[in-house]
Amino acid sequence: MTTGTGALRSSTSTTSRWLSWLLVATLIYLLLAAVGAIGDGFKAATGDNAKQLFAFATNPFVGLMIGLAATALIQSSSTVTSIIVGMVAGGLPIPIAIPLIMGANIGTSLTSTIVSLGHIRSGEEFHRAFAAATVHDAFNVTAVAILLPLELLFHPLQRLSEALAGLLVHDASMDMGGMNFMKALLAPASDLLAASVSWLPGKVWPGVALIIVGIGLILFVVQAIGKLLRKVMVGRAKDIMHASVGRGPLSGIASGTLITVLVQSSSTTTSLIVPLAGTGVFTLKQVYPFTLGTNIGTCVTALLAATAIAGPTAELAMQIALVHLLFNLFGILLIYVTPVLRGVPPAIANTLANLAQRSKLYVGAYIGGVFFGLPLLLIGGSQL
Repeated sequence: MTTGTGALRSSTSTTSRWLSWLLVATLIYLLLAAVGAIGDGFKAATGDNAKQLFAFATNPFVGLMIGLAATALIQSSSTVTSIIVGMVAGGLPIPIAIPLIMGANIGTSLTSTIVSLGHIRSGEEFHRAFAAATVHDAFNVTAVAILLPLELLFHPLQRLSEALAGLLVHDASMDMGGMNFMKALLAPASDLLAASVSWLPGKVWPGVALIIVGIGLILFVVQAIGKLLRKVMVGRAKDIMHASVGRGPLSGIASGTLITVLVQSSSTTTSLIVPLAGTGVFTLKQVYPFTLGTNIGTCVTALLAATAIAGPTAELAMQIALVHLLFNLFGILLIYVTPVLRGVPPAIANTLANLAQRSKLYVGAYIGGVFFGLPLLLIGGSQL
């Protein structure tokens, strides 16, 4: 009887797992359709005036702050970068989109900082957790401080991503007798989304509504995928983390990348390791490369989203997704691989942890100032 019950449970578990993966596949399909909808909506709403629409973000620092604040509010860089991919497909210029992507990279590190507050009652434990959380912030800010000026002066990310996107889109465009495979696959969902707003008057309002529907759908899908994958994969993710984080920098980066791809959320991945750092299971030195891996892993969503775009803007959509990946890879090469700069993010994190341990007011000032106050101040100031 016990054996029969065990077999039944195993069968039910297998069926549940398969249903979960089927639902993940359905949600990914909806994500691709939503990204396409944003691009179509921008084209319909702006016509040829997309550049004028985004004139407010021509200042790269304002663009950076918009990306930072949006990601901090939504708590998902995957969502924000997917939206940016759709916006680029709809006419947002690449030079404006690049600072937005960089800002999203900083904004995503808010989650781990908030998770560290769970240790706030224990002095030394909180110090370790806060340092482990803010090393991610410190690295991303340092990367932007180095790469944004270089990008503005020499455009390395724009040029390299353009060359790679040309190769990828050309080689991977699955055209069969003039029919684009991805466009045909997404056509039913795209037509349904377009039909849902077609009752609105004129050309602009259906376009605006399609953008709103697309953004809402991306918010829902990314959150739903995250929940499903955490349910299916977190146990395995924890096993991978425990087995690999302590083995060295390369292993740490690889495990951070892999786990983020598995659970589709860098916020979840860093939130898994911060409590372990707080309790002393992992040191700051071990956590540091792991968080760099999460930066790479989170780029997968935008790359996936870019495959939803067909036609003349497909290459641009792939280009901005590649900018996200290249930014994180260059950041690791310039900061972590370079001995002179490698210690900068941990030093900043330790300084912040010392201040936070001394007074909790520093914690509130840091979170409120970096992720909300400064961005909103700069965005507001640029409109005056």
